[in-house]
Amino acid sequence: MLLIAVALAASSPNCANPQTQRAMTQCAAAAYTRADAELTRQWKITYAYMKRRDAQDTSRSGGFGYAAALLESQRAWLRFRDTQCVIEGGQFAGGSAQPMTQAQCKTRLTRDRTRQLTSLVWSR
Repeated sequence: MLLIAVALAASSPNCANPQTQRAMTQCAAAAYTRADAELTRQWKITYAYMKRRDAQDTSRSGGFGYAAALLESQRAWLRFRDTQCVIEGGQFAGGSAQPMTQAQCKTRLTRDRTRQLTSLVWSR
């Protein structure tokens, strides 16, 4: 068990000061994983909030459709994020920096989107 922990620690880069392209790419991927987890957490909160808003609307027309609009917005945003990051990574197409650049782009845009989703939970 200790040997496995030592092996894992040895393979994990020092993200405070990565020294190789591989380490920089691993750190960028780890940052994206954390940003994506936070986005997922906030998505659940915001989507549930929009569903509650829809349920509170008892008008004949069925209300605004907050949840459906949010879902469509999220799907469009995901397509945008992924495509935008392919473009940004294209600066280093075929090179070792391409995956890192794409991960950094995804992290940046995912954090921006998390802030957007947070702002959609309106106070009363």
